[in-house]
Amino acid sequence: MIKLFEPSSFFVAIAAFLILFWLLKKYAFGPLFGIMEERRILVQSQLSNAESNRLQSEKLLTEQKEAIIEAKKSAYDILEQARQASGRQAEELIHSAKAETVRLKEEALKDIENEKDKAVAALRSQVSALSVMIASKIIEKQVDAKSQEQLVEQYLKEVGGKQ
Repeated sequence: MIKLFEPSSFFVAIAAFLILFWLLKKYAFGPLFGIMEERRILVQSQLSNAESNRLQSEKLLTEQKEAIIEAKKSAYDILEQARQASGRQAEELIHSAKAETVRLKEEALKDIENEKDKAVAALRSQVSALSVMIASKIIEKQVDAKSQEQLVEQYLKEVGGKQ
């Protein structure tokens, strides 16, 4: 009959298993577990670096979006300032043109007034000269009313011809 359990072979098998286990633990499992631990640490490090890079990328993306918004706002402000400056320049040009128009109008009115005064002065001097001439002619000739009327008409014609 076959014996299932032989104590001598059982103890030999256990001793062989323990020796084999100890050898595997010392020479195979230790380095294998060490390599697996290093691999676990490397994977963990790469995962944390990837997460850190992702967070940094999101932060940079947010900063770039804010920079773009700021640049757009700055460009809008510059355009608005340019519009306002051009509006002010247009108003200044209109104002200076109006002021120049008023000045030229005033100068023209002064020139007209001066010319009028000169014309009135010239007319007065002519009238006074004619009055003196008429008076001297009247004094030279003592004439009746009809001749006096003719004399006045003659001098009026002379005055009318000089103008």
